[in-house]
Amino acid sequence: MTNTTTTVDIQAVLKQLGVAQENQGTSTGNTWFGSDQFIASHSPVNGDLIGKVSVTTQEDYAKVMETASEAFKQWRIKPAPQRGEIVRQFGEELRRLKEPLGQLVSYEMGKSLQEGLGEVQEMIDICDFAVGLSRQLHGFTMHSERFGHRMYDQYHPLGIVGIISAFNFPVAVWCWNTALAWICGDVCVWKPSEKAPLCGIACQNIAASVFAKNNLPEGLSCLINGDYKVGQMMTQDKRIPLVSATGSTRMGKIVAQTVAERLGRSLLELGGNNAIIVTPDADIKMTVIGAVFGAVGTCGQRCTSTRRLIIHESIYDQVKEALASAYQQLRIGNPLDQNNHVGPLIDKDAVAMYEAALEKVVAEGGSLLVPGGTLDGPGYESGCYVKPAIAEAENHYEIVQHETFAPILYLMKYSGGVENAIAQQNGVAQGLSSAIMTNNLREAELFLSHAGSDCGIANVNIGTSGAEIGGAFGGEKETGGGRESGSDAWKVYMRRQTNTINYTTELPLAQGIKFDL
Repeated sequence: MTNTTTTVDIQAVLKQLGVAQENQGTSTGNTWFGSDQFIASHSPVNGDLIGKVSVTTQEDYAKVMETASEAFKQWRIKPAPQRGEIVRQFGEELRRLKEPLGQLVSYEMGKSLQEGLGEVQEMIDICDFAVGLSRQLHGFTMHSERFGHRMYDQYHPLGIVGIISAFNFPVAVWCWNTALAWICGDVCVWKPSEKAPLCGIACQNIAASVFAKNNLPEGLSCLINGDYKVGQMMTQDKRIPLVSATGSTRMGKIVAQTVAERLGRSLLELGGNNAIIVTPDADIKMTVIGAVFGAVGTCGQRCTSTRRLIIHESIYDQVKEALASAYQQLRIGNPLDQNNHVGPLIDKDAVAMYEAALEKVVAEGGSLLVPGGTLDGPGYESGCYVKPAIAEAENHYEIVQHETFAPILYLMKYSGGVENAIAQQNGVAQGLSSAIMTNNLREAELFLSHAGSDCGIANVNIGTSGAEIGGAFGGEKETGGGRESGSDAWKVYMRRQTNTINYTTELPLAQGIKFDL
């Protein structure tokens, strides 16, 4: 579990991405401005100060909204395939800068370099998806009950889309939203997490360069920075018809209530409490691989991280021993060293929550199979490194019912048929991702049926973590009900309109009413 020093020249990475030691945090494109208040970004890798970003003021925000509103008037009338060409160019720039942007993600957020590069690849993938979508924003044609009439529905750009993203995916989730919003004819205002603001600076630089090369107006991609008070500017703003917010359930409830009060739309991607069911017919090797990656990837800081493993009592001890053995092989350290499996938590507050959760599960009657703990000494000076832990617990424990953003995996037994395991899996407030490990077709199909998983994502023989761009991403219950990325998720970024055309010389009225003049 030894750490190593980084082999990445962070200063060179920042220079390549146009990120300075002190950055103006408000932008409408190539125009940047800011206040004299700053957010400091410290790397959880080593505790070093990476850079600072100025906080957006009310005056700054007003300039952003004015520019975005004007840009929308021009962008919405550009044919969708032409908007797709701009997004294609943006994706090409991401390909060119994939390595430095992935390195910045890893260094500022703390996820492994492979995951940082993978996150940028997700951005590239959604751009590719969006380019194809730009020629497929389909409506429907319907038969009218009235002679000489034609009916159809179509989709129009919605307007300004506000995006609030979380620290754990500091670039990909923004791109999931913005690539689709741009294709749909919308413009975007983005507030990145205050825990990873430099990633936002880098992405805005890339987007602005593409728009400028194509002589497009400022305001298509806007950036604001700050804490929740800056986010409130968007949630309370009637000029923003859609707010897409990713984060905790607590935050999402506040956003939903505020936006609903003005009858706006919310796209919410909130907490997960994801489980893998392991039946007697499971492939144990596959189960261990899926559970370990799901539980410790991104140091347990994914909304799709595996939190619970619900194992049939007949194979419980076998799975438990295999997991404990696998955990002993984990290498924890600098995420920029590709030999390491697990990087740091985002900050010391996250470490405190991790420690409190371990104390809580024991206090409620659980036991620690793999005890976990914090790491210190050479290479761990940031104070953000912890050991992934495994606890034996019960589903009804209060701590198990809540999401802890840390690498803690709860093991629990089930007996009888798979219906009992599904009931346990569904027995939490969140409903994001779920999985079953089984080679039994009946169990798999039941899990995917109306009587099965109540989550937005349900997988068979793969883990809970990770999602393909082609499918809609999101969950139910306290996960918020939002859908991003693939399938028909694009519809949330547009307004739907039903059209009827009368091509006769008469005007028939509804319900046979006569009104002759």
